[in-house]
Amino acid sequence: MITSTMQDRPLGILPLFQHGRRVFADSKVLTCHGDSLQEASFAEVGDRADKLAAALRRLGVGDGDRVGTFCWNNQHHLEAYFAIPCMGAILHTLNIRLFPEQLAYVINHAEDKVILVDASIAPLLARVRDRLTTVEHIITVGEGDTSGLGDTLELEAVLAAEEAGYEYPEIDERAGAAMCYTSGTTGNPKGVMYSHRSSYLHSFAVVGGHAFSLDEHDRLLLIVPMFHANAWGLPYAGWMVGADFVMPQQFLQADPLGALIEQTRPTFSGAVPTVLNDLLHNRPTTDMSSLRLLVCGGSAVPASLMRAYDETFGVTIVQGWGMTETSPLAAVAWVPKGVPAGEALTWRARTGRVLPGVQMRLCDDDGNELPWDGEAVGEIEVAGPWITGSYYRDAAEEKFHDGWLRTGDVGTIQPNGFVHLSDRAKDVIKSGGEWISSVDLENTLMAHESVVEAAVIGVPDDRWDERPLACVVRKAGSAVSAADLGTFLEGRVAKWWKPERWAFIDEVPKTSVGKFDKKVLRAAFSEGKLDVEALE
Repeated sequence: MITSTMQDRPLGILPLFQHGRRVFADSKVLTCHGDSLQEASFAEVGDRADKLAAALRRLGVGDGDRVGTFCWNNQHHLEAYFAIPCMGAILHTLNIRLFPEQLAYVINHAEDKVILVDASIAPLLARVRDRLTTVEHIITVGEGDTSGLGDTLELEAVLAAEEAGYEYPEIDERAGAAMCYTSGTTGNPKGVMYSHRSSYLHSFAVVGGHAFSLDEHDRLLLIVPMFHANAWGLPYAGWMVGADFVMPQQFLQADPLGALIEQTRPTFSGAVPTVLNDLLHNRPTTDMSSLRLLVCGGSAVPASLMRAYDETFGVTIVQGWGMTETSPLAAVAWVPKGVPAGEALTWRARTGRVLPGVQMRLCDDDGNELPWDGEAVGEIEVAGPWITGSYYRDAAEEKFHDGWLRTGDVGTIQPNGFVHLSDRAKDVIKSGGEWISSVDLENTLMAHESVVEAAVIGVPDDRWDERPLACVVRKAGSAVSAADLGTFLEGRVAKWWKPERWAFIDEVPKTSVGKFDKKVLRAAFSEGKLDVEALE
């Protein structure tokens, strides 16, 4: 082998941080405080990150120690995103919507040493304070009731004792940088540890043309929670190219979010479908003309939602796909070249095209690889430099296959690398030996003008083993019936897909990251808590 003469510098979050704070020192971070905006430059955020790193070191945080954040999307959370991994510790973003038992579990399982918490949500953390076995210090930020946390430190006082200019160590690029736990829809949440190398490479993928084409001319409205898969990698990606940040904190309802969009004029944002649905139905007059792109993910994005944003706001939604285990971006649904304008929405509604840097394959139940022909249905498996190879302190061998991550998503792959997911493996409906896609049924139902949300689950059937039950949320004031919706499905889905069982509900239950929580609906059905109407 002939050895390269190229320099061997470690890939990591520190070079991204140093580049952004120096080259884009005047870029802005705007944090919403309801009626006002807090503004800071990248240079100022960088200096505060230095002080936080020094303060954590003074508190005894060493290399590899875990530091939790229990925070909204705001400036000091962004400061922690850089201070913690760049000093050699590991950023552990804590999901503020976890049940208390799961929250205590992930903190103890990760062995967090220090937790940074927004005082406004301190009571949520206080519920589990007595169960935390490794936490030595809690640092609070802002105003709120922190009495349930015991002895605490206050962030501004802690920073005031330090100076900017922290001397960061050189860190092995394969060392842990940040960790996030899955939402734990079945069993305990599982920890995914991102390395400095994986975060660096993922950031370059996010800003690239195959993904979101971010640069310093963008103003990034960070709606997706910073506790969920590092906010889809957007904090690191946006910082390294100098994009301004708009941080909405807890103001994510349609009215304050719409007002924030009009006030700050972002060019780019990412959110789950439920947030975009809320804006569409409750604030359709919002001026979104500044937005060049909205990325939507976390669950399947209905074509009807994309069409509505095209027509109502003049804003393009592009679908992104991934999961906590994939850092998370693995595919983006840009329309391929040569597609006629009339067919573009069909491609946008597919899950996405695999990104450079991610390897993908389709496997049957026996682990055999299936062709990329758009017809063979199997489980999606992925591999690559920002795909997890294992869970933190949890073997979970069933989730890995010959070095590939089994995603649990079932679907097809087109010859051009476009994925179309038909279901989660645990949600797919098998009726009379044939597959029914709950996702496709849901998206078709949500195209009806009187439907806000629809979730489809499989329920036992004496003749067909399993049949779909459609759980529908009607628009306010609508009296659309099961028969009306059944008629609407005719010609839009296969005849034998059409549900015989229907339930009208007030809201589809959601997981802590905004996905439809179908296990709750299945439990409600089995316990007789759903008012089910049966059609012929």
